[in-house]
Amino acid sequence: MPNGMPNNLINLNYLFVLILLLALNGCSSRNKPAPVVDVQGALPLSQRIKNSVKGSEYIVKKGETLYSIAWRADVDVRTLAEINNIKAPYNIYPQQKLFLTKNTPQTSKNNTPSKSFNSSKQKVIKKPIAQKKKQAYGGIVAEQKTSTNVPQPKTAFSQKIRKWQWPANGKVINKFSTAKQGNKGIDIAGQRGDSVKATADGKVVYAGDALQGYGQLIIVKHNDDYLSAYAHNERILVKEQQVVKAGQVIAKMGDTDAERVMLHFEVRFRGKSVNPMKYLPK
Repeated sequence: MPNGMPNNLINLNYLFVLILLLALNGCSSRNKPAPVVDVQGALPLSQRIKNSVKGSEYIVKKGETLYSIAWRADVDVRTLAEINNIKAPYNIYPQQKLFLTKNTPQTSKNNTPSKSFNSSKQKVIKKPIAQKKKQAYGGIVAEQKTSTNVPQPKTAFSQKIRKWQWPANGKVINKFSTAKQGNKGIDIAGQRGDSVKATADGKVVYAGDALQGYGQLIIVKHNDDYLSAYAHNERILVKEQQVVKAGQVIAKMGDTDAERVMLHFEVRFRGKSVNPMKYLPK
């Protein structure tokens, strides 16, 4: 060591080497790639793929409803109920096996009448209630035939949606996409605790966190054709089977199963995703 070299210069050199080693070690220790996330911070694509239901059969898990399963399978809940001969109000239970398609051997066997088709008695076999053309999502309509003469209660909300309302105040940061793994709704930015409102009159048919990738989720039935969903909430303020009014606060905005605080909002028409922007006021 040359005479007269300052001690503080040596200390700075050691400090520089130590920082360099720590930085290199941090880079080498990252053995997992970052999750693939939408540019606006929506849920990871891996969660979207896991959330969908594929195949011909499905085993019900705790906390699920027929609506949530139909939502994941992208089918109308009435179709799913018809396949499985489930009558309104569509009660299911954990570990129950559901068939997702009509052409499975089990469903064909269960839905096939006896061999004799000429008997008049065969022609009056009752069909599942879910096959009624005007059967409502989880509701009971007056036209439904029952074994008793007791009048059925009418639904507490209109069968027609007169006007849609925005479910939250904020900027739309991710738009609807028709791509295979695209966004099935819109994402609205906001602050934690902001109000989430029902977009129209309806009945809550699902409220919980059993759907992976949606966090605290609410699904509202508006009529025979339309459902809406509100995902990633921090707190749910309504219960299943509760009737809600348009503009009613049903949840508080959060980031459950999301990369940021926002509301993920979807509209389904007969089980299929549609662009919410076509219905919301401009």
